[in-house]
Amino acid sequence: MLFAVYKVVTNILNKKESLDDIFSRFHSPEVPIFKDRDSLLATHVPESLPHRDKEIAGLANVLGPIMRGQTPSNSFLYGKPGGGKTVVAKYVIQYLKEKAIGVGVNYDYAFLNCQHVDTEYRLWATLCSKIGEHVPTTGLPTKDVFDIFLKTLEEKKVHMTIVLDEIDLITKKAPDSLYSLTRINSDLEFSKISLIGITNSVEFKQSVNSRIRSTLMEQELVFSPYTAAQLQDILKERVIEGFAENVVDASAINRASALAAAEHGDARRALDLLRVAGEVAEQKQDAKVTSIHVGMAQEVIEKDTVKEVLIGLPIHSKIVLLAIIKLDIARGKSKKEEDMISTGKIYDNYLKLCDRLTIKPVSQRRVGDLINELDLLGMIRANVISKGRYGRTRIITLAVQRAEIVHSLRNDSRMVEELPN
Repeated sequence: MLFAVYKVVTNILNKKESLDDIFSRFHSPEVPIFKDRDSLLATHVPESLPHRDKEIAGLANVLGPIMRGQTPSNSFLYGKPGGGKTVVAKYVIQYLKEKAIGVGVNYDYAFLNCQHVDTEYRLWATLCSKIGEHVPTTGLPTKDVFDIFLKTLEEKKVHMTIVLDEIDLITKKAPDSLYSLTRINSDLEFSKISLIGITNSVEFKQSVNSRIRSTLMEQELVFSPYTAAQLQDILKERVIEGFAENVVDASAINRASALAAAEHGDARRALDLLRVAGEVAEQKQDAKVTSIHVGMAQEVIEKDTVKEVLIGLPIHSKIVLLAIIKLDIARGKSKKEEDMISTGKIYDNYLKLCDRLTIKPVSQRRVGDLINELDLLGMIRANVISKGRYGRTRIITLAVQRAEIVHSLRNDSRMVEELPN
């Protein structure tokens, strides 16, 4: 008995020493890797934004009338993920706020990620909090929260820019609020609102009601994907800001840039690869961050990203993905046209799965939307092919290893019995 207790205590002490070693290594590393890790996050706004001068100037010209106390046009920024839309918007409006103070203009801004604004109530409540007015998270009529926002805004006599990041999500979750925002200036006398909408979806314009489209998209800025050379320039600047001197090898920058350029010129991806590569080197206590560490970082990021995305998917998206997996297994290595995975086949399999899972299915059109969303998330690839006089059809392939998807879907107990081994 005494020996057993001694053994347990010894194990605890050894574990504590191990943790001490780990935390001490981060506090006083023998070979420091990072100088400012936060500057390598995609949310960080650096002092300069290489290769986005045209877009910065374009947005500044749209917002410029605020410096004269006038209401600017609404603007709309779109392009592939990681093209710099969000960071350019933050960069310009933060700079504008500093300049406006200097000329006596009362200017402010609110930055909202529409992923977190899933109801009209939450939108107005969030905007209230941005201007210093607290409202309960639930319990009031939505119109009352809207009125509180208007009243507080009028009292502040402020020119305000509201940035709606991933604005395409709000059209699905709270479409009435978007219409209200585009018309809100007619309800204001002493304050004025301008909007900046940001989206990755080039199809967003077609999905928006025409009465909203004309007002929201008064000024449009298109962000082209970064090239590998441009991504190298971005990473070189961030390396100076974020890493210790002479720690990052040129091979790491080149590989991270090349990998991100292959994925639609995504600067966020490039930054994530380099940051995680640094973390890998730090854990291994290596003196340099090299292309080898970037390769390791790619594996870590892909595994974590797939799991995070899949766990957060709604049940119908998971069922659609499972339908695709089952069709992919049945297709095997066949490259025959009749064996390719089409949206029609997916919907047929989706209906069968809903029946077995006792879940009420959604319409075929909605399943088409879910396929588009899975494509946007990078889980699948949906390519349109021509069938000559028979029209066009979408062919679906998995963009992620099947085993990774199945492993992540096992976190949902409703799916387990239908998942392949």
